[in-house]
Amino acid sequence: MIPNPALGVVFHWLGGLASGSFYVPYRVVKRWSWETYWLVGGLFSWIIAPWIIGFLLTKNLASVLSAVPAKNLFWCYFFGLLWGVGGLTFGLTMRYLGLSLGMAIVLGLCATFGTLMPPIFSGEFVSHILHTSSGQVILAGIGVCLLGIAIVGLAGIYKERAMPPEAQKQVIKEFDLRKGLLVATLSGVMSACFAYGLAAGDPIRSLTLRAGTPPLWQGLPVLVVILIGGFTTNFIWTVLLNIRNRTGHEYLSSEIPAPPSDLHAPQPIEETALSGPATSVLTHTPAALIRETVHVPLLRNYFLCALAGVTWYMQFFFYTMGETQMGRFKFSSWTIHMASIIIFSSLWGIGLKEWKGAGRPAIRLLGLGLAVLIGSTIVVGYGNYLATVSTPH
Repeated sequence: MIPNPALGVVFHWLGGLASGSFYVPYRVVKRWSWETYWLVGGLFSWIIAPWIIGFLLTKNLASVLSAVPAKNLFWCYFFGLLWGVGGLTFGLTMRYLGLSLGMAIVLGLCATFGTLMPPIFSGEFVSHILHTSSGQVILAGIGVCLLGIAIVGLAGIYKERAMPPEAQKQVIKEFDLRKGLLVATLSGVMSACFAYGLAAGDPIRSLTLRAGTPPLWQGLPVLVVILIGGFTTNFIWTVLLNIRNRTGHEYLSSEIPAPPSDLHAPQPIEETALSGPATSVLTHTPAALIRETVHVPLLRNYFLCALAGVTWYMQFFFYTMGETQMGRFKFSSWTIHMASIIIFSSLWGIGLKEWKGAGRPAIRLLGLGLAVLIGSTIVVGYGNYLATVSTPH
């Protein structure tokens, strides 16, 4: 198959759109705690969708996976496990640094490590990237992406400054730069492990291609293994929260005790493409204040969680398709993916009026940051195009 970087960029934009949109259905889930709807949605994200789509679009999925050496399966699973840790620690970053600064640091580290570490470990960074014109253009595109992330982060800081003092304290109640930087580094590095898992899955790609899978779908079996690792981490954490917060009954209860009327108002949710809400501890109402029960729309909640979960999975469905079009510099896919996530999640934020009242400086910076990020995807795509029409020198 002849690579088509322009088509690859479009696939990565579609993946970014899916990633930036997946949390929208979660916003209308009613009377479930975070851990409940996150686990239900995750079951579709990390288990149901990967296996069903893998069976439908690849050849002999079970046989291919059973033929993969245990070492390769382990590394794909292990990196998925670590990626899950990165997502779960993202909330702590928000707690200590705030949403804007925390997200800028985490996504910047994730984009850098996720893009550059695979070719460095494979020994191709110097010979195939630094010493080629196409590789240098891709590195420039990565730099532009990081600049765009920084500008969007600065826009968020301006937005937070425009809030009333009480709201600012609510956003960053426990600001701690030292702790925040440590946790942000852990989250960013661990979140990049998804890219490492994809790189470790090359033997799986070879086997599925040999079994007759079309090249466009060769990454789907790899996702099956990585996402089992991600499911493991998230399953353990959400079940622990179910036990701690006594919310396990929510999966089957059609009625729950009604909180006081002031708790009926929707609570603000901080969600990102990398993780769920930044807080996941459910506040319970004292039993003495509970006077009645309220209906829980179980079927509706399950449907919304399934929709959110499948939408989340589609980001990597399109990601693996985009990788197949990027040629020998497919590692650069991670940069385009991260930029696309920020672009579309920011657009959703504008559409949902999350930037209302942020002030003109913040809006202008956001617009500039999004333009720079769009430009970065074009620069990286152009670098991959150069690689398809020229030979290394």
